[in-house]
Amino acid sequence: MRQTLRVGAILLAAALLAAGCAKPSSTSTPTTTTAKFTGCMVADTGTINDKSFNQSSWEGMQAAAAANSNITVKVLPSATASDYAKNITAFENQKCGIIVTVGFLMGPATQSAALASPKQKFAIVDCSYASFCLSTKPHPPIAHNINQLVYNTVQDAFLGGYLAAGMTKTGKVATYGGEKFGTVTIYMDGFWDGVQYYNKQHHTHVQVLGWSYPSQNGTFVGSFTNDAAGETIANTFITHGADIIFPVAGLDGLGTAKAVQTAAQSGKRVAMFWVDTDGCLSDPTYCKYFITTVEKGLSPSVKTAVLLAAKGHSGGTYVGTLENGGAVLAPYHDWASKVPASLQSELNTLKQDIISGKIVPATKAPV
Repeated sequence: MRQTLRVGAILLAAALLAAGCAKPSSTSTPTTTTAKFTGCMVADTGTINDKSFNQSSWEGMQAAAAANSNITVKVLPSATASDYAKNITAFENQKCGIIVTVGFLMGPATQSAALASPKQKFAIVDCSYASFCLSTKPHPPIAHNINQLVYNTVQDAFLGGYLAAGMTKTGKVATYGGEKFGTVTIYMDGFWDGVQYYNKQHHTHVQVLGWSYPSQNGTFVGSFTNDAAGETIANTFITHGADIIFPVAGLDGLGTAKAVQTAAQSGKRVAMFWVDTDGCLSDPTYCKYFITTVEKGLSPSVKTAVLLAAKGHSGGTYVGTLENGGAVLAPYHDWASKVPASLQSELNTLKQDIISGKIVPATKAPV
């Protein structure tokens, strides 16, 4: 009996020791640890300080890192389109938590990589299956690990067209695009339609140079990095009487800003809109010529995509609208006192009518 008790005591001690070393059961309260997460961005051609997509998307990446100390972010530039796939592969090899690609042109490379690596999280800015950016096929294989960040910019462009029609003194306004993509023409559609709506409401005949919604034809540079071409196009519009110009063309728009500045300095009353990101914040040099910016919420949408990925979310679609702040007119800045209060009131009413669905701006470009 004494021997049995001794053996029992030894076994009990061993069991207690083992229990002390064992991992907690599923009902135990675990020790909280937060894993590090890396967000990686492949920039489009141009610079990271392009005052457009690259810059705003990178600001969104940095905002995500600022919001969560466990997130670090990095970026790779693309000198040419041939760098897209190489940069994506480099980031996959670095085990990035999410790879964010910037812009319509990166659709095929992003789609291919996402299908090949279904566990890798991706997000792409201004690109979706609906717009045929990720694939030209009507029924492509869907990569469910891509978060599609898109913006219904026909809504705020409609407000921009209405504003331009209300501000012109010559009765002519103009728009042009970088390349003929749906993400570009949706702006031009909305701008055109906003002008027509103003004409209907005010019995005016403001003309739009550079784009025709019915024919879906207009003026395009052929790239987003040719500011000299943007300047030439703007000068042509000014020669033909346009006093407000809306370039949907990335860095090409800086050429337009130069043309507008030159015309204004020579005594002509000419102004313009900027596109995508608030021009007065991204390039204050030309702020006094920007009536407003027809803006996309690029930075906040990228920030949200990275934060969600860090929490384990993958895929989905974000649509920026007037209602959620993803497609808005930026503040008027230097023009705040120049835009008539009555016109501002009309725009506020139109905004609510678009949000409610009472007004549906016309576009032939899918979101």
